[in-house]
Amino acid sequence: IHFYPTGEENLILLDGRHEFPFSFQLPQEPLVTSFTGKYGSIQYYVKAVLERPAVPDQSVQTELQVISHIDVSSPALLTPVLRSQEKMVGCWFFTSGPVSLSAKIERKGYCNGEAIPIYAEIENCSSRLIVPKAAIFQTQTYLASGKTKTFRQMVANVRGNHIASGSTDTWNGKTLKIPPVSPSILDCCIIRVEYSLAVYIHIPGAKKLMIEMPLVIGTIPCIGFSSRNSSITSQFSMDMSWLALTMPEHPEAPPNYADVVSEEEFSRHVPAYPPPIDCEEQLCCPVFAYIQEFRFQPPPLYSEIDPHPTDVEEVQPVSFML
Repeated sequence: IHFYPTGEENLILLDGRHEFPFSFQLPQEPLVTSFTGKYGSIQYYVKAVLERPAVPDQSVQTELQVISHIDVSSPALLTPVLRSQEKMVGCWFFTSGPVSLSAKIERKGYCNGEAIPIYAEIENCSSRLIVPKAAIFQTQTYLASGKTKTFRQMVANVRGNHIASGSTDTWNGKTLKIPPVSPSILDCCIIRVEYSLAVYIHIPGAKKLMIEMPLVIGTIPCIGFSSRNSSITSQFSMDMSWLALTMPEHPEAPPNYADVVSEEEFSRHVPAYPPPIDCEEQLCCPVFAYIQEFRFQPPPLYSEIDPHPTDVEEVQPVSFML
């Protein structure tokens, strides 16, 4: 794209500082997203050239970022992906049992910053201790002169708990957050950037059992899933609002004991024992006979207890003679 200030191809400038604001329309055909990879890049530049007679041209350029939008709300990216696989652990006739794995994701398209809920079922029928893991892989493919070069790297991962022999484990929406990465590039003839979600099991002494599900990292998030998540959040907040209505700032004092237990009920549970005359006579009677006197005794009223004691009385030791 060539642009000339004020529409003139040859413009004579006088001494001084000159500024020319400009704008231009990008081509109608789809442009590939800007990308810098391991063995190649896709870059766009804005270049300004100053032409002067009998003097070499002067030029400056600055990089321009271009993003080709991908809407993950398209029907092709909203379909769930399900995979399953089984592996026999052992060598030749010395097998210890199979390990089975099945995994599922709700949709194929996601955006940066989203968390992918993973649903998986792992069954360990072998004699070894296994560890389930999940990871997002980025695959860069370079095409030039009839040759192909591939570079693959892990961009995010998560792991689960150890699974003992004869046990099973289930992932009910274990989340794996997508870090800031370049969107998928699927329509370029020289560079392709693809993503996949791998759920795999680390087996000591054997090759890992792996399931890969394709992913598309887009730029326009799925509105249906985001609105559903926000409605669930608002519903949860509304359900928890009852806590503020039922918890008073200052708790009330408990009711008086006389208001709860009537005199008739109190006299029915407290037998009429004659008061002891002295200590010797009291000790001659069974001790457990006087235990019931202390049943249903009312606690002291709040007014009888000083909430702010100022003086601490000294407790005198008491000696008993048996």
